[in-house]
Amino acid sequence: MNKIVVEQSGPVRTLWMNRPEKRNALDAEMLADMLTALRAPVAAEDRVLVIRGRGPAFCSGLDMARRRESMGSGQASGIEEMLRAIELCPLPVVAVVQGDAIAGGNELALHCDLVVAGERARFGMSLAQVGIAPNWFLAKKLMEVLGPVTTREMLLLGDPLPASRLYALGLIARCVPDDALEAEADKIVARLAANAPLSLKAMKAMTVRQMEFRDTIPHEDVDALVRAALSSEDAKEGMLARLEKRAARFQGR
Repeated sequence: MNKIVVEQSGPVRTLWMNRPEKRNALDAEMLADMLTALRAPVAAEDRVLVIRGRGPAFCSGLDMARRRESMGSGQASGIEEMLRAIELCPLPVVAVVQGDAIAGGNELALHCDLVVAGERARFGMSLAQVGIAPNWFLAKKLMEVLGPVTTREMLLLGDPLPASRLYALGLIARCVPDDALEAEADKIVARLAANAPLSLKAMKAMTVRQMEFRDTIPHEDVDALVRAALSSEDAKEGMLARLEKRAARFQGR
């Protein structure tokens, strides 16, 4: 079974995360296949890219076993490259979120141009609860989309926030009853597909470029703090506790 499925329907290309039994947790194969799909040539008739997850969850983030294997190795997870490809996709990208979007899944949704969510969807960054921290690239997207107050709440507490709250704050495009999600997503996608493609391409490039200044802010000291958290004993304990479904016992080292 393919973990990533790409479907084409007229001008709409849909990328499905197809690992429902693992809540669409992203492993190395999925990250590579998503990057390939996102970098595939865009045909003249293509207008919109939609990203979705099969099953009850949108995406639960990086596969926990993969994250534990890479801890302390200094290796990048590969998710940053995939998320950057979403940002640079010349098509408008719509995330249709039917359930939890957690950690890397939250970042995946927020890197899309528009998020359409059902009422039972939740968005969160549970990293503090397992002893790690997002790197500069991931954190700057939260600040860009959510603003400082909601970003602090999401990161420091680690509890997921309901889609209805993010919509009320103007942080996602739509939040509708779950049984209306498909119709609302179809409506948004159809509206995008009807707009002038060259205008959409120019507007997307403009919004991405205007946020790139954050990359130039000095952050070597922050990177060092993130690496220290990732290689800590607390991180190993947090990951193991999450896998064993118990409370972590953090020691601050």
